Amino acid sequence: MATETDAGVSPHIRGVTVTTLSTLAGILAGTLSAVIASGPKDQLGLSLLAVAILLQFPVLYVLGIDPRDFGIKDNLYVAFMTFVLWFVTWGIFLTAGTFA
Repeated sequence: MATETDAGVSPHIRGVTVTTLSTLAGILAGTLSAVIASGPKDQLGLSLLAVAILLQFPVLYVLGIDPRDFGIKDNLYVAFMTFVLWFVTWGIFLTAGTFA
């Protein structure tokens, strides 16, 4: 049996949930950037990344993880993971010319 925290979520489940949500948000933001933005110089793609990062915190709260307990390391992790997946996904779509 996993040790549960005060919120009722084990540290392992918390980590997996945060990582999964950050990864999926980055992939979604990268895909939307490829579909909506006109190219790599369009600032809309970067705006979609910022929205993807900011929308994760209310979703985490709904999933039972309180983002107010996050330290600077946790917040940077969420932002970095989302950025990396956004960058890779949008880069693949731009290179392949899928939505151009």
